[in-house]
Amino acid sequence: MLSTWIRLTCCGLLALPASLSLAQPASTSSPAGESVMWITPSIGGMALCDKAMDDPKITDLAVADQECRKRKADGAVAAVTRLLDTLEPGGPQGRVQVGYTATLQLLDLYRKTPKGWEIDQERLNSIFRTIEKIKRPVVLYLSSSHFDSQGPITEELIKDPRNLLQLKNGKPLELGYFGYRIVPYTLLADPTIPVNRYRFEAVRHVAKRIKAMPEAVRKRVIAITLAGELHHLFPDFEHGMGAYADIQVTDYSPGSVAGFRSWLQKKYGTVSAMQEKTGLAYASFDVIQPPAKDIRKETLSTFGDHYDAFADGTLPFTGWLWDPLKKVTRLDLYVDGKLLAEVPYGMNRLDVYRAEASITSPNTGFRYDLDYSQMRVGKHRVQVVAMSGGSRYLVGERDFVIVPRDQSSVPNTTPVSVNGLKGVDKVEGVRSWLDLPKSLQDVYFNPLARDWNAYREVQVRDFTQAFHDVALKAGLPRDKLYSHQIVPQVNSTWNPQLFAADLSLAADVPWKQGLNMYGGATDSAWMRKFLADRKISDYGVPEFNPQQWKTPGVHLAALQSHLKGGARFVSPYYFSIIPDKFKAGVEHSVNRMEIGPTNPKDGSDALYQAIIEFARQ
Repeated sequence: MLSTWIRLTCCGLLALPASLSLAQPASTSSPAGESVMWITPSIGGMALCDKAMDDPKITDLAVADQECRKRKADGAVAAVTRLLDTLEPGGPQGRVQVGYTATLQLLDLYRKTPKGWEIDQERLNSIFRTIEKIKRPVVLYLSSSHFDSQGPITEELIKDPRNLLQLKNGKPLELGYFGYRIVPYTLLADPTIPVNRYRFEAVRHVAKRIKAMPEAVRKRVIAITLAGELHHLFPDFEHGMGAYADIQVTDYSPGSVAGFRSWLQKKYGTVSAMQEKTGLAYASFDVIQPPAKDIRKETLSTFGDHYDAFADGTLPFTGWLWDPLKKVTRLDLYVDGKLLAEVPYGMNRLDVYRAEASITSPNTGFRYDLDYSQMRVGKHRVQVVAMSGGSRYLVGERDFVIVPRDQSSVPNTTPVSVNGLKGVDKVEGVRSWLDLPKSLQDVYFNPLARDWNAYREVQVRDFTQAFHDVALKAGLPRDKLYSHQIVPQVNSTWNPQLFAADLSLAADVPWKQGLNMYGGATDSAWMRKFLADRKISDYGVPEFNPQQWKTPGVHLAALQSHLKGGARFVSPYYFSIIPDKFKAGVEHSVNRMEIGPTNPKDGSDALYQAIIEFARQ
């Protein structure tokens, strides 16, 4: 029951119908000439038909889903329309207009036939009929990430190693998300890989089908988000995004290893040039293995084998600082007694917000990734220092040790530091904590580890590019194509290396950025700077939920900030029209976010009211 519930409600997994547009939306500006912003919530249960929902004999969600498919029935048009009319009575109008997000899981479209796997035409017909009947703007989400894992074709795909990301032991991860199975599909862009062949053919098929839709329906589509959160995977997907000890990453599949070697050859030209720049000697590029062994625990055949969370030459200094009276004007990083840089502050720390009742904002995180790759071997001291009223205060300090490749001894010296600093707790109202790194963390810089992480980012970007290219060639409009991407860096305790998604968030990508935002990220000075630094404009927010309940007005303020910032659409996550009889009654971090007037968890009732108020503009 739980896995089916999540299938219909979680993380862009809503079982919704879908459509596309090749024309302009029905309304792109308000009467005053200002650009329209669309509120397009995800709605769980849209694929359920009225017959199954109303039948008292059907009490299992999976059975209801099967019954609707058997009946070849349209989705819950009336229930969706009632919900949207409640959020914005009178239909879409004004500067803020309410629509919805329709999620189409591409691999779930396939059915087995005597000729092989083919698109289920009848299912598509039902999807498109539902779209035609809902007279609201729509964002179409063409989903085919690791969450696109429920279709019958999945069982065949997971039997072929070519389709899957692999750990260093050659095995794929077996992952779940609160009972929902996740499949670690490859991020290699090769269109001949079976899973990619099905993914890309589904995009082409859906695009062709949409061109035949009535013009009035096509005009209602205001954006198309592509693929889903594309990133590398790691163990304990539910809770392991902040892992730094004993990390395991993907992708060590034969195709990925071959791609890494080619990437190295393109970067360095010759192995002798690579040796000159890295100090690592190899007979040829063909014998290079991606780094995968921890020097502390495993025997290396060459230092280039070493890999851990710090092997790429960066050491994160992360923590949180709560300053309700705004006494702190900046945070600085001092290394061996010298000022190095300002420390970014205001990142999402929803964990701190949840843990302490008196902390009323999740935007308390700080983080600085120290590049130690050019620093001398030996012990160093790093201090995070707060400026307040013209004086300096110590937030936290750590000593760490840079160890040479041969693990020989290092000088036993006391690092230089800034002395005489009072603790930042002496500043009125301020509380803080330094989470990482641990004291006397030993680090070993391996240039090949830096290359490996860079190449893994290239894989994510290249696959996103391939998906985007297929969509363009299929005739989908360039100006409506958005990503549907995660931003790991906004969460200061997460390990971005596990995701390797940063290059897909660059300023020079050909698609428009669709950035998922939860917690403090929904209204964040750090996020606004991130957008400005990368010259990201005309963006979308395919998943949005502040997850806050302590301060009135935060939800409306977050929505207003994106209206001011130029967002094209914001998709609150999530509403549900699934009857209570189908719900398992098990609370977890996903269904706490179900938006509605009677759910106070995670501020979901406040978000509901904010959407209604916001849509009046």
